[in-house]
Amino acid sequence: MKTTAAITGVQGYLPSDVLSNDDLAKIVDTSDEWITSRTGIKERRIMKDGASSDMAAEAVKGLLEKTGTSPEDVDLVVLATVTPDYPFPSTANVLCDKTGMTNAWGFDLIAACSGFIYGLATGAQFIETGRYKKVVVVGVDKMSSIIDYEDRTTCVIFGDGCGAVLLEPTTDGTGVQDFILRSDGAGRNHLIQPAGGSAAPASAETVENRMHYVKQEGKQVFKFAVTNMADVSAEIMEKNKLSSDDVDWLVPHQANLRIIDATANRMGLTKEKVMINIQNYGNTTAGTLPLCLWDYESQLKKGDNIILSAFGGGFTWGAVYLKWAYNS
Repeated sequence: MKTTAAITGVQGYLPSDVLSNDDLAKIVDTSDEWITSRTGIKERRIMKDGASSDMAAEAVKGLLEKTGTSPEDVDLVVLATVTPDYPFPSTANVLCDKTGMTNAWGFDLIAACSGFIYGLATGAQFIETGRYKKVVVVGVDKMSSIIDYEDRTTCVIFGDGCGAVLLEPTTDGTGVQDFILRSDGAGRNHLIQPAGGSAAPASAETVENRMHYVKQEGKQVFKFAVTNMADVSAEIMEKNKLSSDDVDWLVPHQANLRIIDATANRMGLTKEKVMINIQNYGNTTAGTLPLCLWDYESQLKKGDNIILSAFGGGFTWGAVYLKWAYNS
């Protein structure tokens, strides 16, 4: 039987501070009704003190404890984020130090909201080759660190959070079955953090012009996201000869309820099969998919057909088809 990479545990971490729609209405010209009707978001979590690696450390410590895994036994860490602790060293590096994963090597992966599925697909390859036995994939973002709370087009959407999974080899037919990943750099100007990299290094001018914050052209991003997220989800079903009856769960990126609905409709799925927690956490970027798995873990059964789908800045998008590997 073929060796595949199975998710053998999932754990999340969310900061304790809550930023509600009513709280935001005191900061910018918006309202609970306006935000809810357009996005489905009611509140989001904000990490006031600490870095992305601190959220990741909490999630990973919980994951290792839950799965009975020694930190020294982890071989590799793939950490998806657009809010690293530093330009370098990698946040994966910092995370390994904070959690005692002293034998692991790791790297950061930047694919914005598609980061976790990129990371999952990447980590799965290292398992499938037989080279590694334990790979941790992390999706974490402290979006509050790059959000302009005077810009109502972005500040209502994003929150902070982290989710992590452990991948281990299996030959029982569960695990990652297939993935389709896409990107189109022509979309970069529609959703971008303009300054802080080598194209526009930090300067008094970039700070004054608020260029270190996320900039988004909402209508363009929405249009691309609705089309591409739905298309790639339908494509992976077709490629693997899955009907809507065969799919037990859709795990969609939590950016906007209307995008989620469009994707589910394209796949022919009822709402009962769609994981949704956007109302509680907003868009945690690379964190949304593993946080969904964590929230719904108790409802998942071994052998469940699950499709994870995302769309992110860059543009990046894709879908992963996996069979769930355990009963909670």
